[in-house]
Amino acid sequence: MSQIIDRQSLKKTVIKIVQETPIFDLHTHLYAPSFGNLLLRGVDELLTYHYLVSEFFRYSEMRVAQLNELSKPRQAELIWKTLFIDHSPLSESNRGVLTTLQKFGLDLGSRDLETYRAFFHKLSAEEHVDKVFELANVEAVVMTNDPFDDLERPIWLSGYNASDSRFKAALRIDSLLNDWKNSSGRLAAWGYKTSAELNDLTLAEICRFLEDWIERMKPLYLAVSLPPSFRFPEQSDRGQIIEKCVVPVTRRANLPFAMMIGVKKLVNPELGLAGDGVGRGDVASVEVLARDFPENKFMVTFLSRENQHEACVAARKFRNIFLFGCWWFMNNPSIIREITAERLELLGTSFAPQHSDARVLDQLIYKWIHSREIISMLLAEKYEDIMRTGWLVTEEEVARDVKNLFADNFKRFVGLK
Repeated sequence: MSQIIDRQSLKKTVIKIVQETPIFDLHTHLYAPSFGNLLLRGVDELLTYHYLVSEFFRYSEMRVAQLNELSKPRQAELIWKTLFIDHSPLSESNRGVLTTLQKFGLDLGSRDLETYRAFFHKLSAEEHVDKVFELANVEAVVMTNDPFDDLERPIWLSGYNASDSRFKAALRIDSLLNDWKNSSGRLAAWGYKTSAELNDLTLAEICRFLEDWIERMKPLYLAVSLPPSFRFPEQSDRGQIIEKCVVPVTRRANLPFAMMIGVKKLVNPELGLAGDGVGRGDVASVEVLARDFPENKFMVTFLSRENQHEACVAARKFRNIFLFGCWWFMNNPSIIREITAERLELLGTSFAPQHSDARVLDQLIYKWIHSREIISMLLAEKYEDIMRTGWLVTEEEVARDVKNLFADNFKRFVGLK
């Protein structure tokens, strides 16, 4: 048995292990440097990220169209002045920018945006990635790869060179499931014998399309973002494609189907990417999928806080459900603390407590620094609870548990271990 932890040193030991354990970030919107400008990085990208854009309009009388007409550097300057200078940067997305700049060794006391810009401009994409992965202690990230994206698709078709093995693929199929009327024509233009009507030939061709892209991308899973109104089974194009295409294809390929449920698209259309909202999803639909297709694997996260307890109970009942992360509007310290505690109490260590959902490379730093702080505190509390019964806890056991939470649970679920 390895070193037994005494209660006096428990908190310090858990924090150290959590800080030193590398992360396998199972869901991001990042790209490898070989994708060129699709990899967003630097302080201007941090400041113009849609989280901060929506906050900017809480204070500014400017119209959205007026902001969009400005260059990205000018947008960043306005957002910096409004959110960081004219008001205290207390929100989580604002604090995240400060944490990130601090970890790069920049002087936050100066509040000098031009100095921060100059620092990032000196970094090549490859240098930048290496530095961020080091500061965040991240071993690998899973990208979001969309064959319907006109900027990304040509890169895959031209023979994407996966030269940086730290970037893994995930096949995103939102357009296929949520907008079949338009997607059917696109597939037909790409050489698939599809029509708007989901007849046997069209369904077979959808399967062929998925199989082709699985072969091309080698994804770790297939993924979709779903609205609160999603139900399964449902008499819809989406319901049929899931049942007759996604389920059999992922089962044959032994790939999980990841469902991110609860986003209300464009509740404020004027805001564009910043205009999405949240609604309560239907956990029963996930239970039906897990029950009716026991040989399939389902990764699940919900956007609404109100779904979290029910989702934990569902995951207790179905081992083919893998619960992951505190997604998007859930990624606030008060909610992360609550939801992670609830999951530990209902699921032990059999889930993935967090993913970054980062769209800007540098967000990896603050997302994981902030989450590690909360997770280490919660784990220390839970170990303290069992130690009071006389149970002995060792450093080796804590390291095992943290490694499972941060990497190995996911790796086993997708077949990497």
